[in-house]
Amino acid sequence: MHQLTYGDIKAAADRISGRIRPVTLAPLDPGAIRTGHCDPLDDSPGQPCEVWLALEFMQHTGSFKARGAQNFIQAHRDTGALPDAGITIASGGNAGLACAWAAQRQGVRATVFLPTTAPQVKAAKLRDYGADVRLVGTEYAEALAACEEFAASTGALASHAYDHPLIAAGAGTLLEEIHQQIPDLDTVVVAVGGGGLFAGIATAAQHHGIRTVAVEPTNCRALNAAIEAGRPVDVPVDSIAADSLGARRTSAMALHAAQQDRVHSVLVPDTEIVRTRQTLWDHRRIAVEHGAATALAALLAPDQHTPDPDLPTRPRTPTPSYRPAGGEKVCVVLCGANTDTRTLMQS
Repeated sequence: MHQLTYGDIKAAADRISGRIRPVTLAPLDPGAIRTGHCDPLDDSPGQPCEVWLALEFMQHTGSFKARGAQNFIQAHRDTGALPDAGITIASGGNAGLACAWAAQRQGVRATVFLPTTAPQVKAAKLRDYGADVRLVGTEYAEALAACEEFAASTGALASHAYDHPLIAAGAGTLLEEIHQQIPDLDTVVVAVGGGGLFAGIATAAQHHGIRTVAVEPTNCRALNAAIEAGRPVDVPVDSIAADSLGARRTSAMALHAAQQDRVHSVLVPDTEIVRTRQTLWDHRRIAVEHGAATALAALLAPDQHTPDPDLPTRPRTPTPSYRPAGGEKVCVVLCGANTDTRTLMQS
């Protein structure tokens, strides 16, 4: 297993500079997020925390995945390892869209495999990016098998949604941009699916001494389960956010990053994810995926006792919320906006 390093992320930042949109940060109103209290019996208001939203859903293709896709293709091009057959991936979600977009930008052939049950709108969008879309089988596993066979027979370069060091390093460049704008940042909060974004962000955050809060839906807890087991394990997937956070198993890279200091696991229920997504729409007119709302849900969930984040906890016990300390500077990553806006109630 390649253990992701800060050097990988710095190299990725150099490769994709000028090829992606720099992240925009937006502050929440003072007092919008409740802080924790050292004394649980003291209900007096304390110093507010400072919370910023990283609007990464404004990235090309609507998600952070564009960073990893660009880094993956450019790194192979730089080393002369990009085959004439181009790049291939099995994904109708954000990873597939990012792969097709990055390939189009760099004049590379992209072949994307989808199950026949995939929504036509996804296939159409992939074709808009110039991808050769192959519909195979009725399940993702069948599309993945066909993708692997295609790569083996044609020599096409197989990409992955999250489990590759170049993909994770590209995602980690987001934290570098956040840190440049908030050099005294204390905490970054990020939703976790397969773990590519988390691994990249947590690796960069560790270098800068920044705490990482990893947030998963209660019933899509691949990273949390791996932390408990000490190894990646399969988990059930049953969440409103499963379309983007529904990995059955996290990557070994993500687990390694989670086992470092200053990383904390939070599990939030679907009810809080739905409520947070609606709150973003009602108060900011921000329409994001349920997966993106998952990160902010950790700060908006009802008060629960949260252990002191600087005290060692092995194994780490997940908490249903993260309550910043007074004066703490926090950045929450809103990672994607490929969502059906019709599911947002008008207000």
